[in-house]
Amino acid sequence: MGVFPYPLEISGPSSDGFLRVSAVVDTGSTFTQVPAALLRRLGVQPTEMARFRLADGSLVRRPIGETQIRIEGRTLNTIVVFGDDDAAAVLGAYALEGALLAVDPVGQRLVPTDALMM
Repeated sequence: MGVFPYPLEISGPSSDGFLRVSAVVDTGSTFTQVPAALLRRLGVQPTEMARFRLADGSLVRRPIGETQIRIEGRTLNTIVVFGDDDAAAVLGAYALEGALLAVDPVGQRLVPTDALMM
């Protein structure tokens, strides 16, 4: 499991560009979580409520939506969780898989999965 800070760019449906935010890479998290206030500012709308099990075992319901993120120059549509406004953004495994990136926890970096297959 990797846990380290990493720059993430995120865009809303009505945005002209990407906003750079600092996220924590956490392969223990399935989905990417972004503070709700930031998502609302970008015009991202919740599409439904979803249940999540937190690391402490508790269940929570949070809104989710879809937006674009850019990681390592790779742009993809991904599901994001509307997180607490005072929490850090979290880059989850689902987005990393979609961008074809793997975590190097020792080097605290992301590496293309095609590089792992060579």
